[in-house]
Amino acid sequence: MSGPPAAPGPLSGVRVLDLSSYLPGPFCTQILADLGAVVIKVESPAGDAARQLPGALHEAANRNKRSVVLDLKTDDGQMLGRRLAAGADVLVEGFRPGVVDRLGMSYAVVHAVNPSVVYCSVSGFGQTGPLRDVPGHDVTYLAASGVLSCPGSWGDRQVRRPGIPVSDLAASTYAAIAILAALYRRRDTGGGAHLDLAITDAALSFASVRAAEGLDDGTGDHPHLHPANDLFEAADGATIAVGAVEEHFWERLVPLLAEEAPALADPRFGSAAARRADGDELVALLRRAIRARPAAEWLAAFAAADLPAHRVLSVPEAGRSPQVRARGIVAQDRDGRHVVFPVLQDGTAMGRVHSPAPALGAHTEQVLADLMDGKEPW
Repeated sequence: MSGPPAAPGPLSGVRVLDLSSYLPGPFCTQILADLGAVVIKVESPAGDAARQLPGALHEAANRNKRSVVLDLKTDDGQMLGRRLAAGADVLVEGFRPGVVDRLGMSYAVVHAVNPSVVYCSVSGFGQTGPLRDVPGHDVTYLAASGVLSCPGSWGDRQVRRPGIPVSDLAASTYAAIAILAALYRRRDTGGGAHLDLAITDAALSFASVRAAEGLDDGTGDHPHLHPANDLFEAADGATIAVGAVEEHFWERLVPLLAEEAPALADPRFGSAAARRADGDELVALLRRAIRARPAAEWLAAFAAADLPAHRVLSVPEAGRSPQVRARGIVAQDRDGRHVVFPVLQDGTAMGRVHSPAPALGAHTEQVLADLMDGKEPW
């Protein structure tokens, strides 16, 4: 990044040992790193499996970290791992329950050498329950949490997978929050904690806002859906998101579509409840109307009427948009552009990028040399 060095982040001085791979654990520790924590990522000699996946998953979840290769299946590797853990404020692991015991890095073992450590275990179904040992990935956690049962559009009865790994990212977010809460608590008690975060639990927490009856037995209906709060294809094939939920927005939308869909002014669509009651007919009218003109024409009309609407952008388009540039949440380094921790503090993005995702073992020699010489490896 160009310009003067960034000020230390709010987590400057916090030391994190990252034993996780793929996405849930690494994205959590990247959040901490963006905010100034020093993160040492311990990888097996084969490396984080995300390095071998197509796309840039590893690069998107491991910036601002140091990579150290240790074979935790060996006595020497476990000894070095425990020495690193002894100086950590936080340890994040993402194995299935029981694996860290075999690797000599369980909470009991780490707590014995570092009683104040905040130890966060991120697993698919958690450390307890009948599914604790069952393998999984984002799609199976979404299935188990009810997320996949929630339709995204009016009248859609087909189960559809979200385009981003919702359960993994929900778990990452909750893990970071829980770690910060445990560090805050440690200031008063001096003691550490073992945080048990199930990816499925995090996804269920997100899904619960969509259930008609909360978590009570019910029909599975989703009353949040509104016929005029959906995606619509324009004449040129572009997709427009329209959010005419509130009455004042609906009243502005109806005259704009009067030429293409005069029936929208019918009294049977005169209230939100009535629009939901005749939602199938209404959404068909809206789709037919918006398909009559190109997206640019509709978007100009919607903007003039102060209606919530936006063309569906690709991720690169969104990252280059004037809005995102104005927010300053995209940072540039020699390896490309990154969305940093996306919260502004006093008008400036809190997240910083000081290094791209490291090459496998890039920091092994220096970190282990410091460790063996009795120096601070962080």
